Amino acid sequence: MQFNIKAIIATALATSSLLVAQPLMAETAAHSPNLGNTPMQGTETFEAFGGKEGLVKIMDDFMIGLVADPRTKPFFDNNKQTFIKAMLVEQMCELMNGGCKYPGRDMKASHANMKVNREGFNALVEQFQFAMDKHNVPFSAQNKLLAKLAPMYREIETTTGDAVAPVFPKAE
Repeated sequence: MQFNIKAIIATALATSSLLVAQPLMAETAAHSPNLGNTPMQGTETFEAFGGKEGLVKIMDDFMIGLVADPRTKPFFDNNKQTFIKAMLVEQMCELMNGGCKYPGRDMKASHANMKVNREGFNALVEQFQFAMDKHNVPFSAQNKLLAKLAPMYREIETTTGDAVAPVFPKAE
């Protein structure tokens, strides 16, 4: 089944806007890398993503898309790709009640040295959608995960100006 990517992104961003507008409890957000998000009930969404093995495959394709897209390449074409993919797998697995525990930093700390703008963030959502579609994740499961991720938006987008990726030392 073919989806109109612009309609999907518009839906995801509309969902993001609605969820971001809802106040979060500051105390909960301050202590949770996932902004106070609790894992989903049940494991249906996790299973729709193909479990942890499916998440790994999706994140592999997601990273390929992020590096290929000129809007996101400066943020992901570096020696941190393996680490970023591993953290994304654990984060998504935890949010979908897959039995994982995300060990990473919160989104504000993770993106503190970056200047991510709306264009870059939207491009990331688009590439994630492409990767999920490639792996036949049902649209309803995609929406459930996007709804969990949406509150993180305001911690990631940090500039209205030009996006500026951090500079990482080259691996030797």
